[in-house]
Amino acid sequence: MNPKQFFQIGGIVLVLVGLLGFIGVLGPTEGQSVFGPLWWFDNAENWAHLVVGIVALIVGFALAANLQKPLAIVVGVVGILVGLWSLLVSTKLLGANLENPMDTILHLVVGAWALWAGLRGAKAMPPAAPPKPMGTM
Repeated sequence: MNPKQFFQIGGIVLVLVGLLGFIGVLGPTEGQSVFGPLWWFDNAENWAHLVVGIVALIVGFALAANLQKPLAIVVGVVGILVGLWSLLVSTKLLGANLENPMDTILHLVVGAWALWAGLRGAKAMPPAAPPKPMGTM
């Protein structure tokens, strides 16, 4: 998987998670979730997922490949830091309620996925050798 694929697939998933998360928040009982009882997102998380998903789609379709790779690495580091924050420091971050353990797992997995895509994918190709003049071997 390369960074472009990470941003495109990840963007689609985050937009869906954000939109479906709002269904749970607006549902008949506060705290219900379309993701089940162990995974509930508050409005701050739903907005974050939706906005980050839209930005990821823009990056995946419009940004040059040479910029996608370092951005995927940054996303990976941030994802892992958020996962570690919710595991070791607090379940609150910038107004979002990071429920453990599922939010922690989500952020750690997405962070590792982004790092893998950024560090593995879209490796620079060595420059091509100049063409040989015609008639030479």
